[in-house]
Amino acid sequence: MPKVAVIGAGAMGLAAAYHLLKAGHKVEVFEADAVPGGMAAHFDFGGVSLERYYHFVCKADQATFSLLQELGLEGALRWRRTSMGYFYQGRHYAWGDPIALLRFPHLDIISKIRYGLMMFTSTKRSDWSKLDRLRADQWIKAWCGERGWKVLWEKLFALKFFEFADDISAAWIWTRFKRVGTSRRSLMQEEMGYIEGGSEVLIKRLVERVLGMGGTIHLASPVSEIHLENEAVSGVTVSGTRLSFDSVITTVPLPHIPKMIPALPEDMRAQYAALKNVGVVCVVHKLKKPVSRHFWLNINDDRIEIPGIIEFSNLRHFGSNHIVFVPYYLPITHPRFSQSDDSLIRESFGYLKLLNPELLDQDRVATQISRLRFAQPICPPRYLERIPPVATRIRGLQIADTSSYYPEDRGISEGVRLAREIAGRVQ
Repeated sequence: MPKVAVIGAGAMGLAAAYHLLKAGHKVEVFEADAVPGGMAAHFDFGGVSLERYYHFVCKADQATFSLLQELGLEGALRWRRTSMGYFYQGRHYAWGDPIALLRFPHLDIISKIRYGLMMFTSTKRSDWSKLDRLRADQWIKAWCGERGWKVLWEKLFALKFFEFADDISAAWIWTRFKRVGTSRRSLMQEEMGYIEGGSEVLIKRLVERVLGMGGTIHLASPVSEIHLENEAVSGVTVSGTRLSFDSVITTVPLPHIPKMIPALPEDMRAQYAALKNVGVVCVVHKLKKPVSRHFWLNINDDRIEIPGIIEFSNLRHFGSNHIVFVPYYLPITHPRFSQSDDSLIRESFGYLKLLNPELLDQDRVATQISRLRFAQPICPPRYLERIPPVATRIRGLQIADTSSYYPEDRGISEGVRLAREIAGRVQ
């Protein structure tokens, strides 16, 4: 059986290793970080185990359900009624159901009907091939009109994608509408899920299974090079040591690939080099008071330079603590990406006080900041033609990251689904 190297110990890499070991392969996993999990890795937040970057489960996440059942963790899945809100120019509004839409005062009735129809048809749509050829702003404007775009979407896109805001695929935004739109208890009630104890529970079980089946996981072990010989993969270099492998699977962000594989053919190198990403600076506050009653709060306010917050404690219980994620999605060249932690803490907490004027400085218990250089792939129109195939023409080499399951967005379910397919191709 082939000896396989898996680069990256996030959910996708660990799931791939697990399925490879089940098939009888010899597997070694290499992770640059000191802990496994990737974007699902946890940290100790003053006695609370919390993810660096928020994750939630939707009812469409079949791959997650299947893996949890296979690992004996199906009992850890919890569902909770959640809600979405919209903070528009200084006021909170309910959002996410027909009544809230009708009551929203900043759209005319025609725009509301058009918006409602867009959301309804998005949950029923399955063929997205035409959407891959359209820009998201064009598609939304065609449904909602110019007023609907400006009130509901324009600023959110600008603060998520910056200079790329007018070059995002309609297929990408459609999948977000569909995934969240189909995760409902009823027309009037959204319902989201989470794993009791957080995503760390799934990561730990995968690590246990990989080690228990004879696999090896090397932490704090970045791979500096993947070696090719005669149009086939031959091994990797880790910490200055070259190791031989028959097959290599990499799950690190695709922008790393040109440097990681110097012998890559020039046409493949150009394809990876052309891909764009934005980073994220994720500020997490632990508070004594809630900010709102919503899990997800979209924001369009001239004083606030973020597109929204995720009040995670309105999904997963944390006792008396209230956990709020404040993500700044930014190109890594943006000055705010390298802004000091103290400055970001003051700024982000100031935003929370604008959202809830009853919050006082003493209500902030703790804050954690995480930075990721490649967090959100930029998926322009016709992205399906641009994204390199996972199974490369280099024998034994498969390359994937969160953009590889386009048009689906980043998520554990999509990653573990792709991991099963990747493992099945190793021969």
